[in-house]
Amino acid sequence: MGRKKKRIVISVLFLFWTVCLAGCRESSEQNLQQAEGEVLESGNQAAEIQDDEGAKDEVGNGLEAEDGMPEEAVQKEVGENGNSPEPGDDASKETTQEAEDEMEGKTLPERRDASGRELAMEPEDDLEEKASPERNETAKEIVFASEDWGLSFGEPGTQPAGNAAAADLAWYNAYFVGEDSEKVIYLTFDCGYENGNTEPILDALKKHGVTATFFVVGHFLETAPDMVKRMAEEGHMVGNHTYHHLDMSAISDKSVFQKEMDDVAELFYAITGKELSHYYRPPQGKCNAENLRMAKELGYSTIFWSLAYVDWDTDKQPSHEEAFDKLTTRIHPGAVVLLHNTSQTNGEILDELLTKWEKMGYRFGLLPELEEPANRSN
Repeated sequence: MGRKKKRIVISVLFLFWTVCLAGCRESSEQNLQQAEGEVLESGNQAAEIQDDEGAKDEVGNGLEAEDGMPEEAVQKEVGENGNSPEPGDDASKETTQEAEDEMEGKTLPERRDASGRELAMEPEDDLEEKASPERNETAKEIVFASEDWGLSFGEPGTQPAGNAAAADLAWYNAYFVGEDSEKVIYLTFDCGYENGNTEPILDALKKHGVTATFFVVGHFLETAPDMVKRMAEEGHMVGNHTYHHLDMSAISDKSVFQKEMDDVAELFYAITGKELSHYYRPPQGKCNAENLRMAKELGYSTIFWSLAYVDWDTDKQPSHEEAFDKLTTRIHPGAVVLLHNTSQTNGEILDELLTKWEKMGYRFGLLPELEEPANRSN
């Protein structure tokens, strides 16, 4: 009986072990299948994500932006015609010039100064004033053929061409000639110092009842206050030729420019008790757009000339005949005549010269006439 029990116990244990082993194998297979399912699902999700990213890359790489240009071309297009070219880039300059050409006929605030520095936009409140029809609306930035004022003459009795257009000069309240439809002369004198010739000039003007404009420097004011007083008392206009007769085209600092002007005005007032006329003549005719702009901001109109001759060299004075030839054959309607008070020839011939001009049918006007609309559009 003992052996039989043992066999029974062994059989029961073997059967139990077999059942347990089968159960464990089935559980393991289920777990493995589940794990494989999760891995497969993860792989499908990754594939979907990769597909999405691929679609995005396809859109990004295409960038044909409705005009068929690839991405590199789009980036190049933005750099050349968009808002971010480097300052001074040739493409930027071409684009700016094209825009200016398209806007011809419109008046816009100045964006840059003469040296090319960008200026802040001016308040919109000022736009109406700057769009005044009296301004030359086609001018952008005045261009001088030279910083030394010069003239080119044609037929006798006709107006010369200056090295800047009259209409562009008027945009800065600057003038060199008047209207060509009337025989009128604007007579001006530059006064650097006194050498005894101003008195006969004033005598001739008084005799003919002609009012002229005298552009004075500091030295003349300091050394000839009696002549200055006589000019003012006899109704002549006295303008600003700067205190030290410097090359003003070399001055870009507005405070330095202004001091040259203010010192003349203050000394003239101290001598005469009157305000200086706000007309400015650049020494030696040297000027540029920035000078014109500064003069205008200070309330001055800049006056060049359309007729002059070499009368300033006191050691080589022209003969009377040479002076008459230059000043009568080249006189023209609207002439702004420049003479020097230091010229002995001028002192000697002015009486006769005024008579000749009067016989030619000319009258004598004052500089404010140049600022009238008809003269601003020449």
